[in-house]
Amino acid sequence: MTGWIVRVARIVTFLLGAGIILEIWNIHVGPVLAGLGLVGAAVALGAQDLFKNLIAGVFIIGEQRFESGDWIRVDGVVEGTVEIIGLRATTVRRFDLAPVMVPNAKLADNALTNFSKMTYRRISWTIGLEYRTSVDQLRRIRDDIEAYIKGSDAFVSAPAAPTFVRIDSFGDSSIDLMVYCFTRTTNWGEWLQIKEAFACAIKNIVEGAGSGFAFPSRSLYVETMPSGAEVFPLQARAPQTEQAGDAGPVPPPPRGLRPAPDT
Repeated sequence: MTGWIVRVARIVTFLLGAGIILEIWNIHVGPVLAGLGLVGAAVALGAQDLFKNLIAGVFIIGEQRFESGDWIRVDGVVEGTVEIIGLRATTVRRFDLAPVMVPNAKLADNALTNFSKMTYRRISWTIGLEYRTSVDQLRRIRDDIEAYIKGSDAFVSAPAAPTFVRIDSFGDSSIDLMVYCFTRTTNWGEWLQIKEAFACAIKNIVEGAGSGFAFPSRSLYVETMPSGAEVFPLQARAPQTEQAGDAGPVPPPPRGLRPAPDT
């Protein structure tokens, strides 16, 4: 923001200084400004996008939507870290480290999410448990996960942020357990460390309760076989050994190669 104001101040100072110098040289600025006004009107018609971006930049600075260093996302436009807020465009560096010059009008006219302004950071998981899990095991898993969240300083407790650990639904292949909580840190690296430790703790809790994690599966039951279907046995035939002088019956030749019958 400071750099943006400095650039505007330099332009204004230059224009005022140029006007004073012209007056000292007995060059009247009024007619010049009038002529520039006509030229400016013509230029403005062909530079509407330029002035639109300039005005949008003023609104961005005034509303303090974001600052340099903030992580922002505009759906369909850009997501990354703000580097420079310019008069016409803002430089945003994506997470693949590629810089993107975004016109200020797109940042001002579209819904913008500023992740750097988060108070806490959310973890929202759906954990699928096996259907063989008993009711007592489900309650034990739920209570142990909730106790882990409440006993850790890394997580936010109610009423500052909502926390839910509940049996949510019956899925196609699992009993779904909802885990919904918030971490105190909003730093991405620290959040990943907390989430990793939490995932390992949940795995130990589930296995300690004698249950397991479900995975998508499908069973196929065949009541009757369609007529004419050929069934192949699952057991492999034992290899046959040939004795000397007894090669066994010769298999018939393929149908297309059989000799025609005598007429």
